Amino acid sequence: MRGRESTVRLGVLGCADIAWRRVLPAAVDNPRTELVAIASRDPEKARRFAERFDCDAVTGYERLLEREDLDAVYIPLPVALRREWVARALTRDLHVLSEKPLTTDHAGAAELVDLAKSRGRVLRENFGFLHHSQQSRVGEMLDSGAIGRVCSVDSEFGVPRRSDHDIRYDPALGGGALLDVGVYPLRLAQYFLRTELRVRGAVLRHDPDRGVDVGGSVLLADAHGASARLAFGIGVQYRNSYAIWGTGGTLSVDRAFTPPAEMRPVLRLREGQGEETIEVEADHQFANVLGDFATAIEFGERPGVPETILDLARLLDGVRRAAGEP
Repeated sequence: MRGRESTVRLGVLGCADIAWRRVLPAAVDNPRTELVAIASRDPEKARRFAERFDCDAVTGYERLLEREDLDAVYIPLPVALRREWVARALTRDLHVLSEKPLTTDHAGAAELVDLAKSRGRVLRENFGFLHHSQQSRVGEMLDSGAIGRVCSVDSEFGVPRRSDHDIRYDPALGGGALLDVGVYPLRLAQYFLRTELRVRGAVLRHDPDRGVDVGGSVLLADAHGASARLAFGIGVQYRNSYAIWGTGGTLSVDRAFTPPAEMRPVLRLREGQGEETIEVEADHQFANVLGDFATAIEFGERPGVPETILDLARLLDGVRRAAGEP
């Protein structure tokens, strides 16, 4: 690492909403990260972000990558632009934290994972919810046999309609519900079922006027018969939950993907006719993501992380094939 010991000097490519609301406030408050500069093609956007987060404003993504005072970049660009700019950052020997998914398909993800390995750089997708303590607590309960052998995972993530000009409705930018909200339940199923999953069926619902999918359902299964039934959508009533069904009970979670940092999540354990509620400590998942990213840069990437990126990309390709996409 080229910065001060255990502190990552961070640049940002793109002025996305998630950066403004979630990631950059965490980066400013985190002692493991030093926010150096933020770039946009729009000088006014870069200036507005830089003023709020007390860093340099840069016009143009390439100009930011040319700086000599960065160790890593965070890339919240639209998904269709990530392949190019993640590759450019890695070629500059910068570590990369990218919004999820890394690219639109498995071929692009494999290219970037190979490039990161060849350059010795850390490459991560920003799945914040996996770094929240409620997922750790659920994992501990599953390991202890609290609900017996896991049979299935059910998860839904849906958000209300966006403005007509939102990038999620732009096919040229990689828009659509699958790549925006569908990746969350897919990644959740990977996390809890812990085995190789195959797509057994999928449906994607399209908006013919916009040319993107706006919702869908997916059935996954592993070689042992455990399954995941997942649903997602844009322009629907807000849903953000999962339930894990086992031979001895059910464990369910609301606000699974976006719990506020001050919120104390509640887990619900059902066994027979009884139900127990378990309150989990409040946690800041984006601060945890940044801390884990800094640790990986300082001490080396954990085994299996690149493979997880590729497995998710493979599932996304499988969902599109099963749904009859070209």
